[in-house]
Amino acid sequence: MASHGMCPSVKNILLLDSEGKRVAVKYYSDDWPTNNAKLAFEKFVFSKTVKTNARTEAEVTLLENNIIIYKFVQDLHFFVTGGDDENELILASVLQGFFDAVTLLLRSNVDKREALENLDLILLCLDEIVDGGIILETNGALIAEKVTSSSLDADAPLSEQTLTQAWATARDHLTRTLLK
Repeated sequence: MASHGMCPSVKNILLLDSEGKRVAVKYYSDDWPTNNAKLAFEKFVFSKTVKTNARTEAEVTLLENNIIIYKFVQDLHFFVTGGDDENELILASVLQGFFDAVTLLLRSNVDKREALENLDLILLCLDEIVDGGIILETNGALIAEKVTSSSLDADAPLSEQTLTQAWATARDHLTRTLLK
């Protein structure tokens, strides 16, 4: 049973590379008490999903009584896990929010190298999305904005410019992708 009653909860958010190794992970549940248990779960989830084509849109699967929503981009694999009694749409919105925020923060260069260079921002992203398993925010733009404002000096005003540039870049990228 979900320990949070009726409040939707997330058990973990995983960002793995194309070999199933961790880039950034955050666990909010005691289902995997040790680091080895966590690594085994990541390997298991990766092996069960790696052959699927989750590139165009998110896919959903049920593994070991967990709903897992996932999406692949370049050499990055995004996963959100919830209990089998969780609402898939809510978990999917968490995945999309994480993905959108990462896309903005990496200025549409969503790949492992960029992710590792900006790992601090990605970890901040996870903190803005879920706290202790409770979903705080699923809007990618708001998550990215909170992350950029908290990673700047407290005195520095939030640079509207960078977010606007990021949006423009993302829009251009999307337009190019759609026009291919």
